[in-house]
Formats: sequence, structure tokens, C-alpha cells
Amino acid sequence: MSTITPPPEPPRPLDPDEEALVRSLVRVIYLLPRALDADLVRDQGLPLVEYLTLMHLSETPQRLMRMSELAAACELSLSGMTRVVARLETQGLVRRVKCDEDARGWNAVLTDAGLDRLAKAWPAHLAGVRRHLLDHLADLDLDLAQLARAFERIATTE
Repeated sequence: MSTITPPPEPPRPLDPDEEALVRSLVRVIYLLPRALDADLVRDQGLPLVEYLTLMHLSETPQRLMRMSELAAACELSLSGMTRVVARLETQGLVRRVKCDEDARGWNAVLTDAGLDRLAKAWPAHLAGVRRHLLDHLADLDLDLAQLARAFERIATTE
């Protein structure tokens, strides 16, 4: 005996506040990285993707990450990450070494010069984050920790 499945209910339309939130969030997702990148390039000659690569490496034990993990952390393809690391390698900021546990894999390692470069660029990045994002939230009654948890939940749900 077959059961007839009722058609799914149509999605509930967005109310005006929800619509405004979604539209503004899309703009922020698009514009914020561009603004941060423009600031870093102007002030430090360092693109945001290179800054983020140095940052992620600096936060790991031995300042070392497998290339595929670094690509995922920076939201890049492996080939895109390879190009970024190659640029950083020519500047002496990163070097690539074979993985000890897998002869086919490669690790990116942050050099002392790379850590110094990150430290030099950090104030410009911090100023940009404050100017383009945090200063706009300062006068609102927001729980930033709760907002961060909500964003993380969204980012990890597939």
C-alpha cells in the first residue's frame, strides 16, 4: 500500500526586517573582504589572502600546516593556496617542506621573516577591522560573543 506524501509547505516569506538583514549581510560578505584587502594593500603592500595565510600559520604549533588544511582555513582551493604560498615563498616569508607522515603531501611553514611581516601588518589589519566592522557595531546593544557563535553555527552547517 503506497502512502501519498503531501506537498511540502511553501517557504514562509521574509518579513521586512529579515529581508533587510539578508540583503545587508550579502553586501557585507561581498564588501568587507574587499575593504580589508584594499587597506592592507595600500598600507602594507600585502593582500588580505597573504595576511590570512601568515596569520593561520602563526597560530599553529611549529608554525606549520598541511597545504590542504591551510587552503581550507583560508577558504581557497588547493591550487589557489599553492599560488599564494609560492608568492610568499619568493619573499622568504613561507617555505614548503614535505610532510613527514605522507611523502606525497606538503606543509607550509612560516619563517621568522614571515612572522615579522605579519607583526608589521597586524596594526593595519586591526585598524581596518575596527573601521569597517566593529565601529559600526559599537553603539548597538549586541552580544558579540553570541553573534560570533551564531555566525560560526551558520558557517559550519552544510
